[in-house]
Amino acid sequence: MTDARRTQGDRLSETEAIERAKQGDAEAFELLYNLHKRRVYSLCLRMTANTAAAEDLTQEAFLQLFRKIGTFRGESAFSTWLHRMAVNVVLMQLRKKGLPVVSLEETLEGDEEVRKKELGALDPALAGSIDRLQLQRAVETLPPGYRTIFLLHDVEGFEHNEIASMVGCSIGNSKSQLHKARMKLRDLLKTSRAEKATKP
Repeated sequence: MTDARRTQGDRLSETEAIERAKQGDAEAFELLYNLHKRRVYSLCLRMTANTAAAEDLTQEAFLQLFRKIGTFRGESAFSTWLHRMAVNVVLMQLRKKGLPVVSLEETLEGDEEVRKKELGALDPALAGSIDRLQLQRAVETLPPGYRTIFLLHDVEGFEHNEIASMVGCSIGNSKSQLHKARMKLRDLLKTSRAEKATKP
């Protein structure tokens, strides 16, 4: 009987795991952790641009989940609910410490074979890195609300209805903040290019 239950437990669906985790089942909670840890860590890393902070915040998000899983009612997808919780954990930490929220993909490339280059030749990879750094700096200067919506929509790929649910705003507000964030970024990048062009 125990073996049968264990075999069945190995194939728990997410819904079953949620229900069991609500009852205090540690194995079910571990299953949920393993299903979602990468995405939560990725979200924390993109929002803080700091691996140590992202690791701590991921742990904090799952501690919150452990404490609050009983309040999950299934009105939204579990992943949306968990990610809203993770976003809130990160935002609360950033407000406390006044850390800048960064996003965007890491600009570091993997250990690729170093190509021989002619001295003074234009390096497209470096030019792309400079563009990414300028964009990253521009994103850092956005007001926190704009920045959060921009990161969740344009970087993480969440839809406006999911963002509204995560952040606790209306869909219209999410769309408006994203539009304003993009316009502000466009202006910041234009200014940055104009300054670069006027330099001797």
